[in-house]
Amino acid sequence: MIPFEEAKKRIKELRKEIDHHAHKYYVLDDPEISDVEYDRLMEELTELEDKYPELKTPDSPTVRVGLRPIDSFKEVVHEYRLFSLDNTYSAEEVTQFDKRIRETLNINLVQYVCELKIDGLSISLKYEDGLFLRGATRGNGFVGEDVTENIKAIKSIPLRLRENLSIEVRGEVYLPKDVFNELNKIRAESDLQLFANPRNAAAGTLRQLDPREVSKRKLSAFFYQIVEPERYGLKSQSEQLGFLKTIGLKVEPNYEVADGKEDVIKFWKKWSGLKTSLNYAVDGTVVKVEDFHSQQELGYTTKAPRWAIAFKFPAEQATTKLTGVTLGVGRLGTITPVAELDPVQLAGTTVKRASMHNFDFVREKDIRIFDTVVVEKAGEIIPQIVRSISDKRTGEEQRIDPPSQCPVCGGQVGKEREEDVALKCLNPACPAKLSRRIQFFCSRDGMDIEGLGEKLVGRIVEAGLVKRPSDLYKLSEGDLLELGEGIGEKTAAKLIEAIEKSRKNPLFKLITGLGIPGVGSKLARDLSNYFGSLQAVISASEKELKEVSGIGEQLASDIRNYLNASGVREEIEELMNYVNTQEESVGGVKPLRGLKFVVTGTLPSYSRKEIQEKIMELGGELVSSVSKNTDYILVGENPGSKEGKARSLGIKIIGEREFEEMVKS
Repeated sequence: MIPFEEAKKRIKELRKEIDHHAHKYYVLDDPEISDVEYDRLMEELTELEDKYPELKTPDSPTVRVGLRPIDSFKEVVHEYRLFSLDNTYSAEEVTQFDKRIRETLNINLVQYVCELKIDGLSISLKYEDGLFLRGATRGNGFVGEDVTENIKAIKSIPLRLRENLSIEVRGEVYLPKDVFNELNKIRAESDLQLFANPRNAAAGTLRQLDPREVSKRKLSAFFYQIVEPERYGLKSQSEQLGFLKTIGLKVEPNYEVADGKEDVIKFWKKWSGLKTSLNYAVDGTVVKVEDFHSQQELGYTTKAPRWAIAFKFPAEQATTKLTGVTLGVGRLGTITPVAELDPVQLAGTTVKRASMHNFDFVREKDIRIFDTVVVEKAGEIIPQIVRSISDKRTGEEQRIDPPSQCPVCGGQVGKEREEDVALKCLNPACPAKLSRRIQFFCSRDGMDIEGLGEKLVGRIVEAGLVKRPSDLYKLSEGDLLELGEGIGEKTAAKLIEAIEKSRKNPLFKLITGLGIPGVGSKLARDLSNYFGSLQAVISASEKELKEVSGIGEQLASDIRNYLNASGVREEIEELMNYVNTQEESVGGVKPLRGLKFVVTGTLPSYSRKEIQEKIMELGGELVSSVSKNTDYILVGENPGSKEGKARSLGIKIIGEREFEEMVKS
């Protein structure tokens, strides 16, 4: 048994470390360690406090759920506390859990409900007479944050229930994996930091101050609990889940009623192997006593129900050797360290490379070349280094230091701002930056120049034929033929034809191709529709930029700074000599320019996607919620609560026929 003074010292260290990680996770939505590592710290602290109960204090992490939320949103005091769950990773501990339940209830067999544990963000919603009233995050279990407007932007959550009930429900907001992948793709193209996993992305999204940004990210939610379910005549967890579905709330469909611990373990084993087939991240199963009367008899500890436990899946981790480091340079010059690994199987794929995020991360985790490292798939998708195993070092390991010069051009490197994490190449003429920039300009979302892929762009840049995007429009077939191998007359002619075709592209494709940080194709279209010309966009003040839906103060500043950067304005002005820069010159008259539309209900002649695209093509702007700034609400069948709100605000309400009259040429 560890001596008292040593235990006292270790408990103090653990509390400090756990509080740090809890703050990063619960308050900042920026976790530094995996759930497995966090749970290990908690387990060690719990064991020490159990051995020395006199060292347990009221502010220990073991007796509270989390930390006080930040003040970005109005605080919500939960009328009924949101508890956390105790975790287990082994069948043996589940057996002990079952034994304790049976002994307390004095029965031989306990029925449980096994549900998949969604890896997202806990929420509590209130409905009054069937209408959505308020949404709040869990926070520390006692006090959360009011995210009502953001909840309204989640389309899987009904604004009106199927029954006129006053009810409070609990659930989990999550980001589907396919949406997560697309979101990270867009962020990579805009040279923004990638989200580590879907949970982190969901948490960050729900805490956005602008509901319009939340709407763009396509969050979803599952529900699993009703506050005081007995008020609605419910007697068990499976009845509760069925009732939630009946009133129109989304329930994770794979739950099962289990007869005893053997069925519980069987369910856990089955989904340990099947979890990657789902389009949402799950990190275990939740095991709950089925009968509500039995739940009440079992009660709660200071932080968790005694009648439920989280049976976590084994971490998707593997151990391998880090054999080298590759330095990548993005189109904005960001230098990223990527670990080269001995091939290892992880979550069904062979992993040879893994992200190390940035050099601050490498330093903090003390990761070295030739280290044995633990690799995991963040959100079961992106391979990343978790930590090194220093006990296995031989003395041959080499430190990974930030480069003193750009690995591609040899230019100066540094951080653009003191608070930045990213190390960048500061040479505006860096060929790696240029190559990436040209690739993005030619991409499908950008100017969509068919045939100009990564390899060919690299050859063109290396040959000195192109030093900036505008140089593409000065190329001749003869220039391309000089590249030699693989470029014949037919290929050269096709490439020149594709370049010529791009001159007439819609303005929003040009704006996308410019690679303005934070501006993807959707926002580029909004900028094009709002300002009408490239000249107006590049001349807009921060105040004018903020008038465009989806652009807040920080993004407006980032756009303005980028457009003012050395060489950027000159390049844009050069491009204006070769390509379309006027919204009016493509697609004719824009009768909806400057008008904000909300679409609700089902239209007779258009799908939701078709009507949205038509509004944008004709210069209109789509918004997700009705406000005093909305110009029109286009209403179909079963419009929901938006029509009522529009009437109360005096917003013009039109149907499909009136819309068609508006847009007649």
